Amino acid sequence: MRVIDSHTEGEPTRVIVEGGPDLGTGPLAERRARFARDFDHVRRFSMNEPRGFDALVGALLVPPHDPTCAVGIIFFNNVGFLGMCGHGTIGAAVTLGHMGRIGLGTHRFETPVGIVSVTLESRTRASVENVPARVFRRGVTVEVAGVGPVTGDVAWGGNWFFLVDGAPAPLELGFRRQLTAHAEAIRAALVREGVTGEGGAEIDHIELFGPPATAEGDSRNFVLCPGGEYDRSPCGTGTSAKLACLAAAGKLAPGALWVQESVVGSHFTARYRLDADGAVIPTISGRAFVTAEATLLTDPDDPFPHGLG
Repeated sequence: MRVIDSHTEGEPTRVIVEGGPDLGTGPLAERRARFARDFDHVRRFSMNEPRGFDALVGALLVPPHDPTCAVGIIFFNNVGFLGMCGHGTIGAAVTLGHMGRIGLGTHRFETPVGIVSVTLESRTRASVENVPARVFRRGVTVEVAGVGPVTGDVAWGGNWFFLVDGAPAPLELGFRRQLTAHAEAIRAALVREGVTGEGGAEIDHIELFGPPATAEGDSRNFVLCPGGEYDRSPCGTGTSAKLACLAAAGKLAPGALWVQESVVGSHFTARYRLDADGAVIPTISGRAFVTAEATLLTDPDDPFPHGLG
């Protein structure tokens, strides 16, 4: 399997460019389901140790179902499959540019949750106009074990998030274990109390917010991802969900810039527009850098041919 690795503002992406499964044709949501049902060993092989690690996000390039799109992308990680991935889309755009498959300018990428517009602005920078973001429930309070009541919003930005203002420690790398434990306890409380996204969808991302550490930032976040790792980037779908919350609260006007810092100090620049139906359409901009081109191998005598986990 041939892969190209990159990082987007610190968060890694691995794009499978050769040797991935043949998922046939049809809408990407159907092909993602086929991937999960019939080829999950490919996800584990490419994502999990010893070839990958828990923070890695994968992107399989497939022919698009919509002929107006440049490419189709299915995202996955160490525990399963994602609807959309903002940092991964930026990483994939820079990778496709590195491969010579797209040039500077605007392209349509198809994902399992919809088509996004991606502008490759330079060799290392891209913007993603994401799928519509929305707030499902505001001001939801859950009782978190060892903490007490915690209040947040349930919002969609391509994945489901529970967004909380405030954290038990500074949003800095030195406190990542404490922040991770706090976010995991919140996620467990959501499950225990039956708090979900629309249609009973699992809320698999927890996003904590605090004040920015730099003059140009508007806030800093810590995002717990489904596999238990934290997002090194400011999280593209999480920033999209944040924009929906800010818009619903009347705290950010359409077109106004929002600079989201990550826990490692990197930045996404974000804004939104309203479509004809009043839906929030976020645009997230950030940098990505190609870090490796590699061929992943397996050996018939390997006791862990599909990785650990």
